[in-house]
Amino acid sequence: MEALYSDVILAVKGISVKIPKGKCVTLLGANGAGKSTTLKAISNLISCEDGRVSGGSISFEGVTVDNHDPAEIVRRGVVHVVEGRQVLRHMTVEQNLIVGGHMVSGKIARQRLDEVYQRVGRLAALRGRTAGYLSGGEQQLLVIGRAL
Repeated sequence: MEALYSDVILAVKGISVKIPKGKCVTLLGANGAGKSTTLKAISNLISCEDGRVSGGSISFEGVTVDNHDPAEIVRRGVVHVVEGRQVLRHMTVEQNLIVGGHMVSGKIARQRLDEVYQRVGRLAALRGRTAGYLSGGEQQLLVIGRAL
């Protein structure tokens, strides 16, 4: 995959990533290596910054998604957790998680909430706490849980 900004700046060249279903991965590299650009290309948030995938393609579960709207990519199950702790500070941990699951409701929402608590056990212990009073690490964990 290659990513280009403003049709001039080649930000990423020659990257290939395959992520097994249900797995979480981490990209490591020096400043300016293209980690954020790669993630923005996968989620198509790059299109919000005058960027685009200029070579190769991005597919998810057999469907090419590099030209899809970012919201459609989220609906398909690809979520990009950006830097920073974007929590709803005056709401509880559980309320934050419920807001994150706004695309589903009822029984499915409850099942997903239970799955998040199983995968991120620390959040289950914090469910009634106000998000603004969590430590920085707990807030970032909450943002990741909300994305799940």
